[in-house]
Amino acid sequence: MPQDWKDLLKERFGDSLPAQEDEISAAEAAPVFRKQRLTVTIDRRHRAGKQVTLISGFVGEEAQLESLGKQLKARLGTGGSVKDGELMIQGDVRDKVVALLTEMGHQAKRGN
Repeated sequence: MPQDWKDLLKERFGDSLPAQEDEISAAEAAPVFRKQRLTVTIDRRHRAGKQVTLISGFVGEEAQLESLGKQLKARLGTGGSVKDGELMIQGDVRDKVVALLTEMGHQAKRGN
């Protein structure tokens, strides 16, 4: 009687499964941050006249700020980056950013 392919794999590689502690679920990998008081302003300095929406006032780790930035960039369909504890989103999207941050539960205030 021919062996099943699963039996052949067990014979060849053993019957061990990866340890449960090595696996990280998506919920554990995503950084968790508390609700913040954020200020949303616009800046044109040193950017060749291009407008950038700045989000400042974030208290927490850099990874948490990058996670928030990734969420905002995906929802807005724009680019951006994190520098010096501030989140920069390309373009003048202050109103949309304030609305999204408020929807996420943060206290967002529009600056200039």
